[in-house]
Amino acid sequence: MTIETVAIIGLGLLGGSVGLATMEHAPGIATRGYDRDPQVREKAAARGIVGEVCDTIDAAVNDADLVILCVPVGAMEAAASELAPHLKQGAIVSDVGSSKESVGKALSRTLPGHTVIPAHPVAGTEQSGPEAGFASLFTNRWCILTPPEDADEEAVKTLSEYWTKLGAKIEIMDAKHHDVVLAVTSHIPHLIAYTIVGTASDLEEVTRSEVIKYSAGGFRDFTRIAASDPVMWRDVFLNNKEAVLEVLGRFSEDLSSLQRAIRSGDGDKLHDLFSRTRRIRREVIEQGQDDERPDFGRKDHN
Repeated sequence: MTIETVAIIGLGLLGGSVGLATMEHAPGIATRGYDRDPQVREKAAARGIVGEVCDTIDAAVNDADLVILCVPVGAMEAAASELAPHLKQGAIVSDVGSSKESVGKALSRTLPGHTVIPAHPVAGTEQSGPEAGFASLFTNRWCILTPPEDADEEAVKTLSEYWTKLGAKIEIMDAKHHDVVLAVTSHIPHLIAYTIVGTASDLEEVTRSEVIKYSAGGFRDFTRIAASDPVMWRDVFLNNKEAVLEVLGRFSEDLSSLQRAIRSGDGDKLHDLFSRTRRIRREVIEQGQDDERPDFGRKDHN
């Protein structure tokens, strides 16, 4: 199987980055894109994030070898239904959603007889929209594929090779396991960030201007995460409900234990926890998943 044309449905941060990365790292593959918002299509065309911005979804997916849905996970089924009549036989349909079990079921239900291989590039920023995409977003980041048990091996290999060209490292994983792993590494941290920023802004004893003016590094990093696309994250939590609630229960127990340690003055317990988490931070850096510089190596790509 070969990919000669990619159709990207949804032209925000991830869709735009897929388009730009494909043009930079796989220039032999033609890129077409569609977004239901005409203003987004206009901005995408002006920026040139895909080779051709189409005004209809059928024009984008017609004859495409690979279709990537870059829409919120709650909109996957509707988008798949809209493009279904226009898919060519043998095309691979994939996505970039952060929850995989619900997406896999929705796409398989909506596209019977077609090759569906869900995927999740574990990359992103708090920015959104076609202005936010950049070609290096996936460089040295993991892209997790969660193919169904009866998936065509050649199609899985072809999709893996495509993401490798874009700079990603590939991992094959069961969808249910993926959702638990991402609940720990991504979904709960975002939920905590949304909560702590909301709590800080609601404190009666501290004015909003003081929260903003005296934001130290920890809170400032929380605000960066909490600035992420609200539609995308609303859908993530609703579609990965089971895994999020499971991990959130464990987190609540650990938080209660930490409260007891602080209340009782158990410094040893606090020191042990902080030492263990510090080691985990070092391992994240050693694995190349972040940078130890004060700004974490992040740059403004807009």
